[in-house]
Order: sequence, then structure tokens, then C-alpha cells
Amino acid sequence: MPAWKALPAAVRDAHQALVDVGNWSNGDVVRLSLGVSRPYLVTNPAHVQEVLHERAAIYPRGDDTALWRSVRKLVGDGILAEGESWVASRRILAPLFRPARLNAMIEPMASAVAAAVDELHGAASAGTPIDVGRELSKIVCSAIMRVFFADRITVSDALQIMAAQEMIVNAMAPRLLAPVVPWWIPMPGDRRFAAAVKSIDDILLPVLRQAQRQPGDGDDVLSALVRARTDDGRGLSEKQMRDDLVSMVAVTTETSYVVLTWLWPVLANNPDVATRLYDEIEQVVGGGQVRSHHLAELTYTKMVLEELLRLYPAGWIVPRRAAAADILGGVRIEKGTTIILSPYATQRMTAWWGPTAEVFDPERFAPGREDAGGRHRYAHYPFGAGMHRCLGEHLFNLEASLIVATLLSRFRFTLTDASIPATRVAASLRPARKVEMILKPLAHSPTR
Repeated sequence: MPAWKALPAAVRDAHQALVDVGNWSNGDVVRLSLGVSRPYLVTNPAHVQEVLHERAAIYPRGDDTALWRSVRKLVGDGILAEGESWVASRRILAPLFRPARLNAMIEPMASAVAAAVDELHGAASAGTPIDVGRELSKIVCSAIMRVFFADRITVSDALQIMAAQEMIVNAMAPRLLAPVVPWWIPMPGDRRFAAAVKSIDDILLPVLRQAQRQPGDGDDVLSALVRARTDDGRGLSEKQMRDDLVSMVAVTTETSYVVLTWLWPVLANNPDVATRLYDEIEQVVGGGQVRSHHLAELTYTKMVLEELLRLYPAGWIVPRRAAAADILGGVRIEKGTTIILSPYATQRMTAWWGPTAEVFDPERFAPGREDAGGRHRYAHYPFGAGMHRCLGEHLFNLEASLIVATLLSRFRFTLTDASIPATRVAASLRPARKVEMILKPLAHSPTR
């Protein structure tokens, strides 16, 4: 892709530029000329499988890629790292995300979500617009911090952490757009990034130290970290516990509220989808609280969420660095070369999703149709793939279903701006403007 074509397009709309290049190349591995940076873009699902699964050892995350350098400055070594520290953290934390354990938490999560949604009735009754992202973050925090961290982290503190995370993902944008700039050269956003990391530590480290003094016998994240032992029987260092705790707070909050922020403009622009979604929730849930047994019956809700993840994956870019020379898709990849994978691009390409690839169509994920037409399993990978597949995938599915079903069993909504927002460059896929809506309580909507 010549520089005169790739660079201006990336500056105008980095997300759409990746889709356009993928469609232009028909999924071939293609080198992007972005000024002094010349990464390879990988969009073919078969090549994605090779990079993230079959030959993952050749394509580690690479601490010198712009995204992972920034991530490591936030989360350090642990579940989002590589090598031995990742193995140790995965062994400790993976049991906390097992479906059986999470399924047992559905009822308390549902109660927490219901209580948080109750707080929206005041704004709804007054007809006051709400900031969707901000209110979703409150709902997510209410569910996750109460259930997953055993109330050791208050909702108020969690909201401060999420505000700091928001600052971090935005402050990373200049580094993502200029990936070859060394870290010792100051960039816009660096000071905000450092201040946000410090504010997270100022909240979490005292909580961690208190848990060390009073570990308890619960199976929450903090208790698991404090009780964990290395292979030689030693407890974890404060740094490793801190790194895993920061990672887990990010994993359990970020994806849910970021992805769900896109849902409301999508529904406003797809009234047939919205009507069918409302009808299912009305039939299954009615006017009461969402319960664990309801989730299995919310088939169309799950289809909507899968399609939302397809078009608006929170993790829109996945960089890798070749640790050895390789041949990928017939292209020679030299050692040290940057590889860019993009779920956002692959999941919108006509080669894998047909001429309506950018149309919101939940029927793609109807039971029995997920692999229609022999679609490659890696044509849809919003939670990554291979050994680094996100631990929080099942948690998102439960939490998102609870939030959507609870909100839409109580309210209808009108957006202050019904257009689909543009995207903006950040560490996760964010709308370029606030999404605001006015809620209207349903007749059977409970108030407390």
C-alpha cells in the first residue's frame, strides 16, 4: 500500500482505513507505508489463526510495539504480559473466570444491576438526558466490584479507576498514531497517562495491602492473589499482585461499558432489530427482575450482542512483533517486523461477511447459522484468540445480557443525536462523541 494512499487515510479515519485496505487486498498480507513505520496488516482469518494460535511463539506481543509498551506501563507484568509471569498469573486467575463459578454469581450480579438501574428513574421521570457511557460505567461497577471483588473496592473508587482508565486509553492515542517514536521523547498525553496510572495505584495499593493483612477465605480476586503461591511455595510479590489486580479491574469493566455504549445508536438506526429485542425481553422478563433462568431464553439478545461485538469490538487492533523470520500468506516476514491484526477490519470485510458486511444483522448469529457458508472460525475474534484469549469473555456475555435485559425491561429511549457516532483513535474502540439519551419508564417499570 503506497504511502500517499495509506497515510492520509489513516489520519482521516484509522479504523475505516484498515477495513478499506483489507477489502482492497482481499485479505492478502499487505505492508502499510505509514511514513517511517511499515507494519504488515493481517486480515485473512487463516493468517490470524497462524499468528495467534498455530505459530504464536513466533509472534509475541512485543514490548516495543506502541500499544503493548503503553499497556505494560499500566499493568506491568502479569496476566497481560508474556512468558513465565503470564503463565503464573493465568494459573492463579483463570479459575476465577470459569463458567461454573461465574454462573453461580448471576443472581447477585442481577440484583446489583437492578439496583444501579433503579437510580436512573429520577432522570427518566424528569426527562433529563443521560450520558450513556457514564451511566453504563456505574452499572458495570455496581455489579463487578460488589461481586467480583467482595466489596473491597467501593463503587465510588471503581468509578475513579474507570475515569483514570478512560484518560489512559485516550492518552495512548498519540503513541498509537506515531508508533516508532521512542519512549524517551515526550509526546502529548504522556503526563496524563502517568497521572492516571498513579491515581489507580493510589486507590488499589492500600486495598491490596489491607487484603494482605486480612486475607479472608473468599474466592474473590484479591483473596485469590493473597493466598496464591509460586511453584516454590512463596507468596506473590506486591508488584505481581498489583499488576494482576490492575489487569483484572480493566478486564472486568472496560469491555462491557465500551461495547454497550454503541448499542443504543445501533438500535435507533435499526428499528426492526429494536422491536424484536424489546419483544423478547418483554416476553421472557416482563416487568420483574432479570433472573439467572431468563438468560438461557434470551436468544435474540445474545444474537444482538454478538453482532455488536462483530461491528464494534473493544479491542480493535492487536499488534505483534515477529520474534523470528517467517512466511505468512506467501509473504516473507523478517525478524523484528511489526504485524497488525484488527478484529475491527476482519469482522467488517466483504470477503468474509459478504456484501452486507457493514450492515447490522443479528441473524448472522442465529442458532445453527454461526458458521453459515463455511465462514472461518477466526473471521470473528472480538476477544482475541489462542492462549491469550480474554479471560473475561463469559463474564461479558453474562453481564451484558443482564444489563441490556434490565434496562429494556424498564425503559424505552430516545437519543439526543440518533446518528451512529464516528470512531476515534484510542486503545479501545470509542465513539468520537458522547452518546446521550432520554429514558421513558415503561408502565410496569418498578421504582424503589
